[in-house]
Amino acid sequence: MSAVKVTQVRSANGCKSNQLDTLRSLGLRRIGQTVEVADSPQSRGMLHTVRHLVKVEDS
Repeated sequence: MSAVKVTQVRSANGCKSNQLDTLRSLGLRRIGQTVEVADSPQSRGMLHTVRHLVKVEDS
């Protein structure tokens, strides 16, 4: 299964609670942190929720 690299590029201050929960579910805690997430429909939906806070790259 392929994976994508997700990097948090903006602060989560002032975000809605569901967006904060989504960042935590992705494993992101701070600006500049990068994690690899499996490329699945569920993770694509989470990335869509926080698309203004993260940068997504193919692995």
